[in-house]
Amino acid sequence: MHTYSSGEVISAKVNSLTSIETELPFSYYSLPYCKPPDGVKKSAENLGEILMGDQIDNSPYRFQVNVNESVYLCTTDPLTKEQAELLKKRARDLYQVNMILDNLPVMRFTEQNGMTIQWTGFPVGYNPTGSNEDYIINHLKFRVLVHQYQAQGDVVVTSEDGVAMVESDRKSGFQIVGFEVVPCSVRRDPEAMSKLKMYDKAESVNCPLELEKSQVIHENERITFTYEVEYVKSNIKWPSRWDAYLKMDGAKVHWFSIMNSMMVVFFLAGIVFVIFLRTVRRDLTRYEEMDKEAQAQMNEELSGWKLVVGDVFREPSCPKLLCVMVADGIQITGMAVVTIVFAALGFLSPASRGMLLTGMIILYLFLGIIAGYVGVRVWRTIKGTSEGWKSVAWLTACFFPGIVFIILTVLNSILWGKKSTGALPISLFFTLLALWFCISVPLTLIGGLLGTRAASIDYPVRTNQIPREIPERKFPSWLLVLGAGTLPFGTLFIELFFILSSIWLGRFYYVFGFLFIVLFLLVIVCGEVSLVLTYMHLCVEDWKWWWKAFFASGSVAFYVFLYSINYLVFDLRSLSGPVSATLYLGYSLIMALAIMLSTGAIGFLLSFYFVHYLFSSVKID
Repeated sequence: MHTYSSGEVISAKVNSLTSIETELPFSYYSLPYCKPPDGVKKSAENLGEILMGDQIDNSPYRFQVNVNESVYLCTTDPLTKEQAELLKKRARDLYQVNMILDNLPVMRFTEQNGMTIQWTGFPVGYNPTGSNEDYIINHLKFRVLVHQYQAQGDVVVTSEDGVAMVESDRKSGFQIVGFEVVPCSVRRDPEAMSKLKMYDKAESVNCPLELEKSQVIHENERITFTYEVEYVKSNIKWPSRWDAYLKMDGAKVHWFSIMNSMMVVFFLAGIVFVIFLRTVRRDLTRYEEMDKEAQAQMNEELSGWKLVVGDVFREPSCPKLLCVMVADGIQITGMAVVTIVFAALGFLSPASRGMLLTGMIILYLFLGIIAGYVGVRVWRTIKGTSEGWKSVAWLTACFFPGIVFIILTVLNSILWGKKSTGALPISLFFTLLALWFCISVPLTLIGGLLGTRAASIDYPVRTNQIPREIPERKFPSWLLVLGAGTLPFGTLFIELFFILSSIWLGRFYYVFGFLFIVLFLLVIVCGEVSLVLTYMHLCVEDWKWWWKAFFASGSVAFYVFLYSINYLVFDLRSLSGPVSATLYLGYSLIMALAIMLSTGAIGFLLSFYFVHYLFSSVKID
């Protein structure tokens, strides 16, 4: 919290230029804008900001608290052909300038179909309908909302990071609680304006509607940049200043999503209830009430799941890969749950740019110890021995991060070719590799070692030497597994729309309370779907349930990826060019892979517990 006195100077900062048309961020100073008198200086950025393509620099825009003024910045040299073409391209690609004052992004309002729409940032330029000319935004009318603060000794305040702290001896003054802009294009006489010095007073203007009075983008054109500042006193208090950005419309849609998910949960819970109480319990009770002769006779007339008793725990195909995918899925699930809980409690504020992504990466690294433990424990259970646990732990540490690293390298090479600020610097690649091999890999190996020393999980029944033949079915069992993914997707897809909109349309997403409820319901649905399908496969004497249990819930990722393509085609219609589409599909693939591992691991572990419980409840020789 900063409290300013009247006349105190504050400098605005500028972030990367962004566009919903290309999704390729570029540096603010890649365009011929005015530069600060003491040169361009980059702000320190955290890991999350760099990964998101943010590049925050200082700017020449200077604000004097409570001083209304109209200021001249600079007049450019005559535009070269390359500069004019670049400005036109950025304007036509709908690039936005993202300015920050006292950690608040600049906001603007537009009228559309009788509705007021709120945006962050302002356009580089515009191309009016029916005109062949492009115009640059070169005059900004800022409106800064300030709250007069009176010091009252020691007070407890909540910072934008969500941390309560005691403030003592805080001076009275003014706090910035809003930052708005009206962008204009104004044609000025470059000869007369170039005689002024930076920060000299300039004539105040109303934003012209006539194109003749607007600044056109042409080769050899000299562009003058000016701005106005107006301070308005506001009753908004400093802790509430982000409310305008995080205003949530459509709460009813989120509640509808949750109610829809709960209907799916209760429907599946009913099926699980029938399986356990009416079918399994009935069979077990009948079996226990019989005498030994009747039990022996019943064993000869077994049907359904009881027939596969000698094969149900037979080793699955590719057991090492299964262990690795389950372990990575638990690691991703743990990361998601902890991140969403912290965000819902307010510890990860949008004011702390990049902290959400940074927190997710750090959590993923340290949760490697749980992934190593789970992977090796499942490996020991399947194999009956700890032999080969090191390779399982190594693969666990490298499987998901390795795939993500390969995809990011391909996408990064595309961004490098386009000279985008979204391209990760080589130094960051080595930093991520160092974090991976110095934190995640050792912790995963330690977790694997703990897994070898944990009590073993013994099978309740013996496995026959000769595998039982699985009866032929009319339809492949994988069709049922693939179709099962529609139920978890039904609980997820509405919230998925809001998440995709926040990522690709530059909107704030801060309804983590809803997201936590949806995640909780998703876990329940995944467990129920996988359990029901495992039981159905066992009832038709299909003992190869291991991978099917994983993909019964994990197949939701297939529908998530299809929905991402649908979102690209119908909601991101403005997205232009194969490069932008490749970036979008690459990041969507990473998201779908993470969802598959997470949901698959949940379904598999619950199915394993169910099968273990089912066959430990009855003794069949």
